[in-house]
Amino acid sequence: MDYETIRLSERDGVATLTLQRPDVLNALSTQMRAEILHAVHESEKTARVLVMTGKGKAFCSGQDLGDRANLNTLNLERTLRDEYEPMLMAIFDCAIPTIAAVNGPAAGAGANLALACDVVIATESAVFLQAFTRIGLIPDAGGTYWLPRQMGMAKAMGAALFAEPVTARQASDWGMIWEAVADEDFAEVWNERATHLANGPSLAYRNVKRAIRGSFENSLAEQLMLEARLQGEAGHSRDFKEGVMAFLEKRPAKFEGR
Repeated sequence: MDYETIRLSERDGVATLTLQRPDVLNALSTQMRAEILHAVHESEKTARVLVMTGKGKAFCSGQDLGDRANLNTLNLERTLRDEYEPMLMAIFDCAIPTIAAVNGPAAGAGANLALACDVVIATESAVFLQAFTRIGLIPDAGGTYWLPRQMGMAKAMGAALFAEPVTARQASDWGMIWEAVADEDFAEVWNERATHLANGPSLAYRNVKRAIRGSFENSLAEQLMLEARLQGEAGHSRDFKEGVMAFLEKRPAKFEGR
């Protein structure tokens, strides 16, 4: 696929998906959603980690509302089901770890696009804004799913109702994201994080995702059974054997991702 609204590159096991509509703060169009979906599936085939970031001063401003002529015919339910859901599920279910490197403001569906990733690293100047009620809507694109799980009911409700910006530092302190990084260190930090995951035990990472997400639906007994099954898989991997040998030999492990 020839991408027009995003850029996909890969180096040393790190796939970088860059949103490339800086003139509209990387607003999500129908074409961009389709291209993101395709790029996520392509990245899983060869890369060991996927990073999503934005070009310019913003990460993503959310749904592209620039075409007023379409407002009377806009079917938000269809758009969410047919375009957003496949894209978000592809990110959420991605076989490799995903990082949102939030380089600037993330608003509306753009904020929730970031939260769909496994890890969110934001520059300190970034903000997260659930802007939906400002235009008479509710949080969508997974916002009502991720927010209460990541920042708690009280903070999630306030963020959704008041539609006030949450700074990257607040988001980190509240557990909404993994970390907020000084602007001057941002690129170096997320690249180091991505490289670390790209060189790590891919099967273990995949099973970590499955186990932690499964815990929200399972009883303790069910979760212990899930842990045992997934740990059994990891215990048969070459990476486990390499990890143990590296520990015993007091050297860095060289994981193959198998």
